[in-house]
Amino acid sequence: MEIARVTATVVATRKCEELNGYKLLLVEFLNPDMTPKGGKTVAVDQVDAGIGEIVLIVQGSSARRATTVGEKPVDAAVVAVIDEISSGRKTLYKKG
Repeated sequence: MEIARVTATVVATRKCEELNGYKLLLVEFLNPDMTPKGGKTVAVDQVDAGIGEIVLIVQGSSARRATTVGEKPVDAAVVAVIDEISSGRKTLYKKG
């Protein structure tokens, strides 16, 4: 799993049939301290995330399983919107 920030939506009116009905998001990977880690990917949104939100990404076979039943051509999926990240008494990120 990876922490990422949603930076944009991706619109593709022509795509393979298996992706019809899925919202696609461009996400930027982050370090735990919320600095850019380097790297971006397009992910299928499973939780109705929005631009600017901090999310949890799964990739590979986990991403395919996170979508509806059946094998989909998916390599990354947004599976959670993160509310808070803390380490002991230190809050690294808090939504809002």
